[in-house]
Amino acid sequence: MKRTPLYDRHVALGATMTEFGGWAMPVQYSSVIDEHKNTRTLAGLFDVCHMGELIVRGPQALDLLQWVMSRDLANQKIDEMKLSAITNEKGGIIDDVTVYKRGNDQYMVVTNAATKDGDLQWILKARQQKGFSGAEVEDVSDEMGKIDIQGPVAQTILSEIVEGELSALPFYHAMDTRVAGMPALVSRSGYTGEDGFEVYATISRIVEIWDLLLRVGDPHGIKPAGLGARDTLRLEAGMMLFGHEMCQTVTPYEVVYGWITDLDKDFIGRDALKKQKEDGVRRKLVGFELIDRGIARHGYPVFAGGEKIGEVTSGTFSPTLGKAIGLAFVPVRLKEPGTELEVEIRSQRVKARVVSLPFYKRKK
Repeated sequence: MKRTPLYDRHVALGATMTEFGGWAMPVQYSSVIDEHKNTRTLAGLFDVCHMGELIVRGPQALDLLQWVMSRDLANQKIDEMKLSAITNEKGGIIDDVTVYKRGNDQYMVVTNAATKDGDLQWILKARQQKGFSGAEVEDVSDEMGKIDIQGPVAQTILSEIVEGELSALPFYHAMDTRVAGMPALVSRSGYTGEDGFEVYATISRIVEIWDLLLRVGDPHGIKPAGLGARDTLRLEAGMMLFGHEMCQTVTPYEVVYGWITDLDKDFIGRDALKKQKEDGVRRKLVGFELIDRGIARHGYPVFAGGEKIGEVTSGTFSPTLGKAIGLAFVPVRLKEPGTELEVEIRSQRVKARVVSLPFYKRKK
């Protein structure tokens, strides 16, 4: 397994380690519930150095990204982020990524850990097929570290060691700055449903920033948080996980990504997605909560009217809401909130109902 620069810090903090996307990553330090609640009420610090970063630059950089991305990036401003999907010829999701516009002809594409190599090869193949020789693609993942500080007091903590006014940074925007005197890119974004920031710096300096954030954040209640809390936080916020809600046979319209699919521009998979939108989807990803006792887990069968109609893609007990929640694909006729379902848990079917997403939305 690969190790992030923070591996020794996780071990020293007593983290339980596991394999994730080919990386040795912390699942939890104290407990998932403790780290989850601390992020919701104070602040959590996450190691996400396993994510991939690709730089796309040159006079045809935008042309290349427009061709491989579902979302129209033509009007993206410098320092603005956009969520997008990379789709295949059938409209299936190869990956969901964030795209940072770093300059007039330069972008940074942040990928999921397990999909980075495939994303890179797909983009390079598309560049060759379309003849976009004026677009250079560079994988800088091994040179760049990334940590996320999330939660209501994240801004207070990060402000102590960052140059510039974080309060003026809009959501899904980034700024070049210095953190603890070290060059860094800071964006107001995250994967928890809370206010927070993603901090990018060189691999050689990311450990120093991690240590300093824990030190200056200690009086404010910051705690390191692992993949377990990251998963329960994102699920409460209705956010998807590649390999669970998304894969190459799932399209943006079948999940919650119709809004990042712009059919007015040409891109790989547009024709298939245009047809699907015209014909209507047959299945849809929905949120549900259990009425009976139990916890729905990934892969558990879902029933309606005695018939199996799908499987749970993600499920957990929500520490914030105090109830069991989950996501599942169901026939489109069953997607409306209030629809009753059943989930089979250890050979017993328990009652559930479809609810609106997200399950949790922070108060601003």
